Amino acid sequence: MELPLWSRWSQEDPLEQLAMKQMLLGISTRRYAGSLEQMPINVSVRGTSRSAVSRRFVAGTKKRLGDLMRRDLSKLDLVVLMSDGVHFEDHVVLAALGIATDGTKHVLGLWEGATENATACKGMLVDLAARGLRTDQTMLVVLDGAKALRKAVKDVFGDHALIQRCQEHERRNVADQLPESMRKPVRRTMKEAYRCRDAKRARRLLDALAERLDAEHPGAAASLREGVEETLTVPELGLPDRLEQTLRTTNPIDNTFGGVRDRTRRVKKWKGGRMILRWCAVAVLDAEANVRRIRGHAEMPKLVTAIRLRDAIDDVNAVA
Repeated sequence: MELPLWSRWSQEDPLEQLAMKQMLLGISTRRYAGSLEQMPINVSVRGTSRSAVSRRFVAGTKKRLGDLMRRDLSKLDLVVLMSDGVHFEDHVVLAALGIATDGTKHVLGLWEGATENATACKGMLVDLAARGLRTDQTMLVVLDGAKALRKAVKDVFGDHALIQRCQEHERRNVADQLPESMRKPVRRTMKEAYRCRDAKRARRLLDALAERLDAEHPGAAASLREGVEETLTVPELGLPDRLEQTLRTTNPIDNTFGGVRDRTRRVKKWKGGRMILRWCAVAVLDAEANVRRIRGHAEMPKLVTAIRLRDAIDDVNAVA
């Protein structure tokens, strides 16, 4: 059984480890010394100034970020890849999350960039492949819908990418192009369509909505039509409802980063993207150690069967 995050780091500098733990718990460098009544007996009370604590925290988070970005992915039996951009003030962290055949979540890496940035997206995927992520078999790839990210996925995975556009992002993209009075009913209609267990019926409902919007709001209608098939990829797999709900959006990434935002709420000013990446690395590794599997993980064998069947069909076609 894998040890909890802080136990796995127990052989490292105890003061460095403690500085990271205390900072993530929301204790500021100014109040750090007053929080040390329970210091381990083998650790002397020294180096508790703000500057010393800050130096240890920076050193420790650099190591965590380096460890994360060097992870060997070849031993992970991943069937789902999720990617989304997470905003921190003026910066965007491009996050990659993998889901294994048993439903276990693995943070694969963090990049400072944006899903609209083709270079950042391609660089992320090339790095994942270089560290062992398989690109020669079908992978369900759940994206926020950005064109640059989708193109990068196709460039790296080719026909092995089974793309699901995040339905939540699609609803927001369409609603943002409408008057305030229309946003709620349109979002509700799209939500009802996406909840259909019949993907063909869902497509008909979305087409009908686009038709109604076309005359007055052609931009919203075009946004709804663009990539509509890819918003219904997961529903077409015929998965159980609980698992389908999990895989049709990038919410698992948002859930993981919910802990990041909680742990960074006391940061008053971000001093560049590297600082954000360091904080994120420690926080997501902590979250990963505590929340390991997705909702509906017991039904993952059905997803694996659907994906492996697709690979088998491709192999037969290739031989023929």
